[in-house]
Amino acid sequence: MATNAGEIGGMVSFIRRVAVLLGLLLPLSVTGAHAADPCPGRADALGTARVLELDPKGVRVGTKSFPATLPLAPKEVVLTFDDGPWPRTTAAVLDALKAECVHATFFLIGENAKARPELVRRALAEGHTIAHHTLTHPTATLAKIPFEAAVKEIERGIAADEKAAYGASGPAPRVPFFRFPGFASTPELLTYLDGKGIAVFGADFWASDWNVMTPEAELDLVLKRLDAAGGGIVLFHDTKSYTAAMIPGFLRALAERGYKVVHVVPKAPG
Repeated sequence: MATNAGEIGGMVSFIRRVAVLLGLLLPLSVTGAHAADPCPGRADALGTARVLELDPKGVRVGTKSFPATLPLAPKEVVLTFDDGPWPRTTAAVLDALKAECVHATFFLIGENAKARPELVRRALAEGHTIAHHTLTHPTATLAKIPFEAAVKEIERGIAADEKAAYGASGPAPRVPFFRFPGFASTPELLTYLDGKGIAVFGADFWASDWNVMTPEAELDLVLKRLDAAGGGIVLFHDTKSYTAAMIPGFLRALAERGYKVVHVVPKAPG
């Protein structure tokens, strides 16, 4: 029997909801979830529907890489952006998010954060989550370099992001969220991050915007994948001009299709 994307998305959403209710999908601690502030002066804005506070220790989420994902209801979406900050394109993405009162998570490359701290501070000031994506995004990926070199990439990347965002880095990251470049983890590096209390984020679907395409083609692709998945963690790159041009239309499409944005933040100390 033929099955269309909408039917598949409905089945995936139902399975996800049942799994969450049964405690089978995600062995993590969600410490709080509350409604976000409304968008002032914009009754028609997409907005951020709720904030999800996450205890990061031992967390590995994103079904493209791991068995588990975040405990999201059907038609809830977490927006994530990799590789920035980048001239013009990151600012354009931030403009689009601000216009819709939407909050996202930015997984920064340390060298880019060091080069453009004003964009990091802007993202932080506008309420976004500043997370980490190594110092240089090594072409070989962390899985193909020595363990000690990979740890140094992670630690130096976090330190550069923290200095750009807050003026200084401390013994532990303020936001202990990390994403592997190319999703290339190893058991040893996962154990290392677990020991540091750092959550590892994959994705549930993505826009494949590492491939050059038009904004229209990217919008069509990601909406089809979104409807098939029924929601989840989506990956974009704020370094891509076509992604920056596509984001306003994507946010409006989320609102028109009844999707809700969830903003993930770490559990507050204490």
